[in-house]
Amino acid sequence: MADTIETQTTLVSMTPTAAVKVRELLDAEGNPALGLRIFVAGGGCSGLQYGMTLDESQDGDEIFEAQGVRVLVDDMSAQYIMGSEVDYVDSLMGAGFTVNNPNAVSSCGCGHSFRTAGDTGQARSCGCGH
Repeated sequence: MADTIETQTTLVSMTPTAAVKVRELLDAEGNPALGLRIFVAGGGCSGLQYGMTLDESQDGDEIFEAQGVRVLVDDMSAQYIMGSEVDYVDSLMGAGFTVNNPNAVSSCGCGHSFRTAGDTGQARSCGCGH
Protein backbone atom coordinates (compact mmCIF):
# COMPACT_ATOMS: atom_id res chain seq x y z
CA MET A 1 0.00 0.00 0.00
CA ALA A 2 1.46 3.33 -1.02
CA ASP A 3 0.83 6.45 1.02
CA THR A 4 -0.96 9.23 -0.83
CA ILE A 5 -0.14 12.85 -0.18
CA GLU A 6 -3.06 15.09 -1.08
CA THR A 7 -2.11 18.54 -2.28
CA GLN A 8 -5.39 19.91 -3.63
CA THR A 9 -7.47 20.85 -0.60
CA THR A 10 -5.97 20.80 2.86
CA LEU A 11 -8.41 19.33 5.35
CA VAL A 12 -6.69 21.01 8.30
CA SER A 13 -4.17 23.84 8.33
CA MET A 14 -1.39 24.42 10.83
CA THR A 15 0.25 27.59 12.07
CA PRO A 16 4.01 27.89 11.65
CA THR A 17 4.41 27.79 15.47
CA ALA A 18 2.50 24.50 15.69
CA ALA A 19 4.48 23.03 12.78
CA VAL A 20 7.79 23.81 14.48
CA LYS A 21 6.64 22.10 17.69
CA VAL A 22 5.30 19.03 15.83
CA ARG A 23 8.53 18.71 13.84
CA GLU A 24 10.48 18.80 17.14
CA LEU A 25 8.32 15.97 18.49
CA LEU A 26 8.66 13.94 15.28
CA ASP A 27 12.45 14.45 15.18
CA ALA A 28 12.71 13.26 18.79
CA GLU A 29 10.91 10.02 17.84
CA GLY A 30 13.34 9.32 15.00
CA ASN A 31 10.78 7.35 12.94
CA PRO A 32 10.20 8.81 9.44
CA ALA A 33 6.97 6.78 9.07
CA LEU A 34 5.24 8.83 11.77
CA GLY A 35 2.91 11.75 11.20
CA LEU A 36 0.60 13.85 13.35
CA ARG A 37 -2.75 12.11 13.78
CA ILE A 38 -5.60 14.50 14.56
CA PHE A 39 -8.83 12.86 15.64
CA VAL A 40 -12.19 13.50 17.26
CA ALA A 41 -13.63 11.30 20.00
CA GLY A 42 -16.74 11.39 22.13
CA GLY A 43 -16.40 13.02 25.52
CA GLY A 44 -15.39 16.31 27.02
CA CYS A 45 -17.75 18.90 28.43
CA SER A 46 -19.27 19.76 25.03
CA GLY A 47 -19.83 16.26 23.60
CA LEU A 48 -16.75 15.83 21.37
CA GLN A 49 -13.08 16.31 22.05
CA TYR A 50 -9.93 16.66 19.97
CA GLY A 51 -7.01 14.32 20.21
CA MET A 52 -3.54 14.34 18.68
CA THR A 53 -0.86 11.69 18.64
CA LEU A 54 2.18 10.69 16.61
CA ASP A 55 1.16 7.67 14.56
CA GLU A 56 1.67 5.73 11.34
CA SER A 57 -0.98 5.89 8.62
CA GLN A 58 -3.89 3.43 8.64
CA ASP A 59 -6.21 2.27 5.85
CA GLY A 60 -8.83 4.92 5.18
CA ASP A 61 -6.80 7.86 6.51
CA GLU A 62 -6.78 11.23 4.80
CA ILE A 63 -3.05 11.95 4.45
CA PHE A 64 -1.77 15.40 3.57
CA GLU A 65 0.97 17.89 4.36
CA ALA A 66 0.48 21.07 6.37
CA GLN A 67 3.46 23.41 6.90
CA GLY A 68 5.80 20.55 6.02
CA VAL A 69 4.21 18.17 8.55
CA ARG A 70 2.58 14.89 7.47
CA VAL A 71 -0.96 14.93 8.91
CA LEU A 72 -3.26 11.90 9.28
CA VAL A 73 -7.03 12.16 9.81
CA ASP A 74 -9.47 9.23 9.88
CA ASP A 75 -12.70 9.47 7.84
CA MET A 76 -15.01 9.92 10.85
CA SER A 77 -12.95 12.75 12.31
CA ALA A 78 -12.57 14.54 8.96
CA GLN A 79 -16.23 15.58 8.86
CA TYR A 80 -15.92 17.34 12.24
CA ILE A 81 -12.61 19.14 11.74
CA MET A 82 -12.70 20.17 8.07
CA GLY A 83 -11.35 23.70 7.77
CA SER A 84 -9.81 23.74 11.25
CA GLU A 85 -6.44 25.21 12.15
CA VAL A 86 -4.00 23.64 14.61
CA ASP A 87 -2.01 26.12 16.69
CA TYR A 88 0.50 25.88 19.51
CA VAL A 89 0.02 28.39 22.31
CA ASP A 90 2.48 29.10 25.10
CA SER A 91 0.84 31.39 27.66
CA LEU A 92 0.67 31.98 31.40
CA MET A 93 -2.10 29.36 31.54
CA GLY A 94 0.26 26.77 30.07
CA ALA A 95 1.49 25.53 26.72
CA GLY A 96 -0.20 23.18 24.31
CA PHE A 97 -1.88 22.58 21.00
CA THR A 98 -5.29 24.07 20.27
CA VAL A 99 -7.71 23.54 17.40
CA ASN A 100 -9.56 26.52 15.96
CA ASN A 101 -12.63 24.86 14.44
CA PRO A 102 -15.11 26.87 12.34
CA ASN A 103 -17.63 23.99 12.68
CA ALA A 104 -17.85 24.28 16.48
CA VAL A 105 -20.95 26.08 17.78
CA SER A 106 -19.76 25.83 21.38
CA SER A 107 -16.59 24.77 23.10
CA CYS A 108 -15.11 24.26 26.54
CA GLY A 109 -12.88 26.96 27.96
CA CYS A 110 -9.82 24.75 27.51
CA GLY A 111 -10.31 24.49 23.73
CA HIS A 112 -10.18 20.68 23.70
CA SER A 113 -13.90 19.96 23.68
CA PHE A 114 -16.56 21.18 21.25
CA ARG A 115 -20.03 20.69 19.83
CA THR A 116 -21.17 21.09 16.22
CA ALA A 117 -24.58 22.23 15.02
CA GLY A 118 -25.51 18.66 14.02
CA ASP A 119 -24.50 17.14 17.37
CA THR A 120 -26.33 18.34 20.44
CA GLY A 121 -23.98 16.42 22.71
CA GLN A 122 -24.55 16.11 26.42
CA ALA A 123 -23.18 18.63 28.89
CA ARG A 124 -20.43 17.32 31.16
CA SER A 125 -18.17 19.00 33.65
CA CYS A 126 -15.11 20.56 32.11
CA GLY A 127 -12.13 18.45 33.06
CA CYS A 128 -9.60 20.98 31.83
CA GLY A 129 -8.85 22.63 35.15
CA HIS A 130 -10.94 25.81 34.65
